[in-house]
Amino acid sequence: LLFRLMFSSGLVKLLSGDPTWRDLTALTIHYETQPLPPWTAWYAHQLPAWFQRLSAAIMFAIELLVPFLIAAPRRLRHGGAVLLIAFQVLVAATGNYAFFNLLTVALCFFLFDDAALAPRLGWLAQAPGERAHPPSWLAWPVTGLIAILGLTLLAGFADRRVLHIGPARWAFAVTGPFHLVNSYGLFAVMTTTRPEIVVQGSADGETWRDYAFPWKPGDLARPPAFVAPHQPRLDWQMWFAALGDCQGSPWLAGLFRRLLEGSPPVLGLLAGDPFPEGAPRYVRALVHDYRFTDPGERAQGGRWWKRGEPRLFCPPVSLE
Repeated sequence: LLFRLMFSSGLVKLLSGDPTWRDLTALTIHYETQPLPPWTAWYAHQLPAWFQRLSAAIMFAIELLVPFLIAAPRRLRHGGAVLLIAFQVLVAATGNYAFFNLLTVALCFFLFDDAALAPRLGWLAQAPGERAHPPSWLAWPVTGLIAILGLTLLAGFADRRVLHIGPARWAFAVTGPFHLVNSYGLFAVMTTTRPEIVVQGSADGETWRDYAFPWKPGDLARPPAFVAPHQPRLDWQMWFAALGDCQGSPWLAGLFRRLLEGSPPVLGLLAGDPFPEGAPRYVRALVHDYRFTDPGERAQGGRWWKRGEPRLFCPPVSLE
């Protein structure tokens, strides 16, 4: 599981054909365009381009080469585990990815044996008696099946026709209910811009007030914050919605209805209610292109973000 998680993350970046991964420039925009960047991402974004390219090359080495140390002798396996854990710590230090990094680090601990863990974890590493293990004859066929399915799925990233070959289609149909493999690939295609949705309400259709979200970018002067391992689902989904259009996220209609109704549970997901006197009559959504400021701009105005002119994302709606 750990091998496929890490190795496929690197491989799908190459197979996707994304030019920013091919020329190692993806990290020059990643910190700015990721779903919920913390304040550390602003500083990482300011690093020189050569360092970003070097970081991308190191990332590919960790994701494509280090996973093979999982099956290596003890010392190499432990070294690989340390590198994978360090990589996850760096990712978590510059992004909000809920519990993804913690789960990956937890898998890495299985690469250490009791002799390595016991002196450091004490009683936590002590085995509570004899454990029942599955028969070894069962492990190898299952591992081989997962490897074949995983490699076939990864080949499908390069050529979708692979997945429609008779045996492959039959194998995925039979094993599908067990969810043995999936097409997961973290940031296989890099988003190069950051459209940000701003939801507004109005009592008269003329004067509009912004709804502030607690975690996603909004106020240009508000520092980005850490929220992981919690995942604020609404803030996260607003990032995905901004990558398409209003019709592509039909759930926005339900959000707008609840705002027009003044629903306390929905308002509780926001950073505040701009209409304490009563729910607005109209709700709409605009979209801006957000970008990090540079050090000079931040020193001058104290802003972490700058944004372009607004465009209409969802037209005004009312309960009527």
